[in-house]
Amino acid sequence: MPPALLRLVIAALLTLAVAAGCATAPETGRSQLILMDPAQEAQMGLKAFSQLKEQKPYITSGKNADMVRRVGRRIAKVAPVEYADWEFVLFEDDTPNAFALPGGKVGVNTGILEITKNEAGLATVLAHEVAHVVARHGAERASQTLGLQMLGAIADAALAQNAPGARQGIMQAYGLGAQVGVLLPYSRVHELEADELGLLYMARAGYNPQEAIAFWQRFQAYNREQGGGKPPEFLSTHPLDDRRIAQLRAMLPRAEAEYARASKA
Repeated sequence: MPPALLRLVIAALLTLAVAAGCATAPETGRSQLILMDPAQEAQMGLKAFSQLKEQKPYITSGKNADMVRRVGRRIAKVAPVEYADWEFVLFEDDTPNAFALPGGKVGVNTGILEITKNEAGLATVLAHEVAHVVARHGAERASQTLGLQMLGAIADAALAQNAPGARQGIMQAYGLGAQVGVLLPYSRVHELEADELGLLYMARAGYNPQEAIAFWQRFQAYNREQGGGKPPEFLSTHPLDDRRIAQLRAMLPRAEAEYARASKA
């Protein structure tokens, strides 16, 4: 590798290494690579959410929409974040899903209400999504992707003198390794971390954390009814339901202590 290119590689790696220590996830203390500030992140989330609301029907009134907003605000009150402008919207969509965008924009599909069943079940889902915002998982994921793109571009330049077929094969292997070895594991880390934080937030908001396990058991049963068919965990963006439930069970003593304190307040 030419000396100038080697220096560029070292500089890029050092930049990423320094940036990796620039943030710490709440409660868990996990080090994060985040290359954007909260204001920039929130603006991106607001723009994406506004576009989504223009493209997808959503419900503004009625008991379900009111419940989503009420439970969401209750969870948001105990979420330790200053820059979020919280908004909880019920979308008309039969897909059992919910999502969060940076800056406090949270969407819930009507299809998931058949699985949440009650307010505590909904609190499980909303607390999980709020946790994604608090832990800045969106910004972290974008930063990881940017970092891998930087390293990929450097690697591609370093291989410029190789035969085209060999160069293409190496870069394809790099892309697969980045996806399976970095992005997918971090996605699963984010999901488990959001489960952990969400369990604490729902308990602090006065919802029984036992209901989180009940919700995930119902969701697991739904997945089985749909034919299962999940890929192996190492090829999935989400951890297996059994693993999520086991982690929540292990966390219950701490969450129940938080719930007891909230009940006395």
